[in-house]
Amino acid sequence: MTSNADPGPSHEELVEARRASGVAMFNDNRMKLGVFGANCSHGLMATHAETSYELSWKHTRQIARLADRLGFEAMLPVARYRGMGGGTNFNGENFETHTWAAGLAQATENIMVFSTTHVPTKHPIVAAKESVTVDHISDGRFGLNMTMGWHKAEMEMFGGTQREHDARYRYGTEWITIAKRMWTENEGFTFAGEFFEVKDARSDPKPIQKPYPVLVNAGNSPAGLEFCARECDFNFIAFADPAEAAQTAARVRSIARTHQRDLGILGYGNVISRDTEKETKQVLDHILAKGDWEVARMVSGGLSSESGSFDSINAMQERFILGYGGYPLIGTPEQVVERLVGLSEAGVDGMMIGFLDYVEELGYFGERILPLMKEAGLRA
Repeated sequence: MTSNADPGPSHEELVEARRASGVAMFNDNRMKLGVFGANCSHGLMATHAETSYELSWKHTRQIARLADRLGFEAMLPVARYRGMGGGTNFNGENFETHTWAAGLAQATENIMVFSTTHVPTKHPIVAAKESVTVDHISDGRFGLNMTMGWHKAEMEMFGGTQREHDARYRYGTEWITIAKRMWTENEGFTFAGEFFEVKDARSDPKPIQKPYPVLVNAGNSPAGLEFCARECDFNFIAFADPAEAAQTAARVRSIARTHQRDLGILGYGNVISRDTEKETKQVLDHILAKGDWEVARMVSGGLSSESGSFDSINAMQERFILGYGGYPLIGTPEQVVERLVGLSEAGVDGMMIGFLDYVEELGYFGERILPLMKEAGLRA
């Protein structure tokens, strides 16, 4: 591999520069908040339960503007190219995520807009240029969530075969190395690696964010954790409970310290909350009763065989109905905040959340849950 790249600023310098320039994901809120999955049909919930949520640009813009007004830090999409099957064809309708982020950048003022990119589906030079464009449209509010591609049928749409798990992260390392050099180097560079060869590569303008947009990855396998520790700002982790979250967060940060870095820790899940426990349980039971158990079995089986991130995935079908295997925040507003406090104490810096009905329930979250988060010291 040929590389003459400047090592760039230290991690501490990078974090301080981003905080000083007002990058939302580096603000002082103990628990960052993002809206997750609002670019795909059914969002994060594989269920036929009734909802006003729909995959339309008008509805998407309404969700983003509401989250922006509430002070959320991020809009984070799910990258999908085909549905997951089942009776819902879960996520079968979906918006491409760089153009989605560009549109939301024009529709919002403060919230960060992310793209989620399967790195095998897009050349790093193209992704680097697209990312710079959205960073300028948003005036420095863009972030990139990288995935290595786990869904075999989806990857085969692009005419290739699924790489062995750890090879995906070697590919991803070369991919992000090229992108970072495109974002930071003023002269053309040549790169020759296991997967990529580029000659006299260059790109202008550079990102508004310095040295480059916020980077996120969800790798929880050994190879994924090593990739995150070297290359990213936040690790997007899966966990069954706060105890597991604390163990994973500690492991992630321990690996990062070997690279003289620290990482932010993000979790994800859906919020199901009503004024009383009885009302909340009724909603929960209805969602599960109308759940797409066929797709839950298929998705859990696919993740078990294609991803290293979920060791006990076959026991999590209910969790997929409720939110893609994330940590569900279920209960009264007081109980939801209690769970968020527990996650913060476990080392989780932010939660990317979805809802059965994004607009209606995001409004409820702002009215009933956000004030309690502020009282608990999770939000300013």
